[in-house]
Amino acid sequence: MPDAAPLNGQWEEWNPTEETVRPVRGRHRVVKQRGGLARSSTVLGVGVIAAVGAGGMATAQNKPPVSISLPDADSLPGIGALISDDADGSQSGSGSDSGSDGSGDAGVAPLTAAALTGSDTAAGQQSGSADAGEALRARILQQAEQQRASADAEAKAAAEKAAAEQAAAQAKAQQSAAEKAAEKAAEQAAEEKAKAEAAAAAKAEAARLAKLAGSWSLPTSSYTITSTYGQAGSMWSSGYHTGLDLAAPTGTPAKAVHGGTIKSAGWSGAYGYRIVLELEDGTEVWYCHLSSMTVGAGQKVATGETIGRVGATGNVTGPHLHLEVHTAGGGGIDPMAWLRGKGLTV
Repeated sequence: MPDAAPLNGQWEEWNPTEETVRPVRGRHRVVKQRGGLARSSTVLGVGVIAAVGAGGMATAQNKPPVSISLPDADSLPGIGALISDDADGSQSGSGSDSGSDGSGDAGVAPLTAAALTGSDTAAGQQSGSADAGEALRARILQQAEQQRASADAEAKAAAEKAAAEQAAAQAKAQQSAAEKAAEKAAEQAAEEKAKAEAAAAAKAEAARLAKLAGSWSLPTSSYTITSTYGQAGSMWSSGYHTGLDLAAPTGTPAKAVHGGTIKSAGWSGAYGYRIVLELEDGTEVWYCHLSSMTVGAGQKVATGETIGRVGATGNVTGPHLHLEVHTAGGGGIDPMAWLRGKGLTV
């Protein structure tokens, strides 16, 4: 088919009609269709596809003029069947209807086969590009998921570490508080123990003194202390008093302070009548200025037993009991302190 030429020297939009399109090779022609539209739309579509394959879609609005050549209908598979030989176009109309509603087979397979020659390559490229894009997108999403999982794992590990550190700090604080409480309890227990021990010691001492008081006795009763041990004065030849003076009426009983043996009993110069009581540990107790004696040397006596009576014999100014205490070595000691040490109240 010859190239289209400009009409009246100007390019115009090409809209083929029965008057403008000449029959191709004498047989094929454009027939009218109901509604005034040409039945050559299929041929036009095939021509447009060919034109696009050759150089792209041509428009007269924004593109420079391009010559379009329509291929021979016989060279396109399945196209000839679309064009009717009937002058009135009834068969072409029915064929077009069959093609439009999808009931006929004419034009479907051939057009599909024809399209495979031009568009499948681009579609395949687009499909491949889409597959590559999807693969890239999947890989990016996978990496993002891995990073998110790694971040979640790090956050979880940090949270677990913080929780462990907090638990350790709390445990340490609790342990420290428990240790302080234990130390305080131990101190309180030690204090209570010390108090209990002190109370027990005091109680034991009281019991000991009570026992001693039960096994020891005062040398006389109804007395008044007139002189104490170590008191200085010219009345004593040594210059100081060597015993304890317990003033009492004559005849007041003189008692053994503890069980022992009478070492001597008789006259002793300035001491008058004197009794020496020797205890088991060697301590000697002297009873002086007695008015009478009821025991003799070598006699065993018990605690509280009467061994004589108060008098005023010897170097005296009045009736009293002069009491002296001597250790086993012979040295004199304070009788008052010694008696108190035995649990006696003097």
